[in-house]
Amino acid sequence: MEALSALWTFPAIVLAAMLIAWAAECGQFFISQGLALAMLAWIQTLPEFAVEGVIALTAAKDPSKVHLITANYTGSLRLFVGLGWPMVYFVALFFHKKRGGKKGLWAIELEDEHSIAILALLPALLYFLVIYFKGTLNIFDGLVLGAIYFVYLYLLSKMPPHDEEEMDDLGRIPKFMMRYKYPVNIIWIVLFFIAGAVILYFSAHPFLNSMLALAVSVGVSQFVFVQWVAPFLSEFPEKLSAFYWARKVTKAPMALVNFVSSSINQWTILVAMIPFIYSFGMGKISYVTFDEHQRLEILLTIVQSYLGFLFLASMDFAFFEASALFILWLVQFLIPGIREEILWVYGAWALIETFRMIKNIKSRNAFNVFLKLSREHLKLK
Repeated sequence: MEALSALWTFPAIVLAAMLIAWAAECGQFFISQGLALAMLAWIQTLPEFAVEGVIALTAAKDPSKVHLITANYTGSLRLFVGLGWPMVYFVALFFHKKRGGKKGLWAIELEDEHSIAILALLPALLYFLVIYFKGTLNIFDGLVLGAIYFVYLYLLSKMPPHDEEEMDDLGRIPKFMMRYKYPVNIIWIVLFFIAGAVILYFSAHPFLNSMLALAVSVGVSQFVFVQWVAPFLSEFPEKLSAFYWARKVTKAPMALVNFVSSSINQWTILVAMIPFIYSFGMGKISYVTFDEHQRLEILLTIVQSYLGFLFLASMDFAFFEASALFILWLVQFLIPGIREEILWVYGAWALIETFRMIKNIKSRNAFNVFLKLSREHLKLK
């Protein structure tokens, strides 16, 4: 019977995510773009937070479910980099060509402010290497990851406001909400948030149970099911929003950075909450221990994200880079048994790209762009 619950829990999670995403898109009109994208990304991933929270609480009461903690966030992060980033590029490329853009291998050019989001990936990934090597996730790790996220928000808050985005950039429902004047539009936003939160509250736990039961029914590993199905459903509205921006071509950088911001959220705040919820479920301060399979999943996700970081560090995103990330993700998705081999491919490629970045360090890149921003706006010396 629990497997049949998927008939209502799957649509409920998608609906909750849609409501929250629509409200979040409207919310960006009340703060500057850089901080708005970070907050938008955080709010859009609330369904993912809810599912991860339920998994951590369930694992605290049932040790056989501990391995699922890693499944959800590694799958989500690999979907962002391996599917989300490339799809933004290909959607933008299609409409770029359709509108008579210049021929050749076009690239998405990122704005200076986007260097903050790109570089914010690096400390999170470096600290996750510490977590990987020690094989545990504890409350101290959560505090460190949380601190990285709040430094990221602080840096964004120092950036000057951008011009208000065009209402035409919104989808039909958010545009309807924003047609009302203040404070009616705020009331609409709050109502959508509340509705999405209520649906999440009542559906997150049944959603997890229905996924696990459905996995058993169809003979698929519960780990694989939680790794790919849960994040795909909870991130679906976010992908729609990003693709909607990408089709406007000029908004493709914003769409791409929206995914980068979501990646930062999950590397930091989402993982940071796990040991706290797990400890709450255990009734004492506890830590999550990773087995060899989980550590492989974590390392594979770290190296994939690091390669993605290197591609964006040049402050653009090109055809070859998008194609590479997508093909490598697709291969590991279709043939899970060769993930160790894919890990070596990611690692070797990342090493080559690291040397290339060092060699061309004086060219425009996220590091020297950030230094320029620090002198102009961040007042860092």
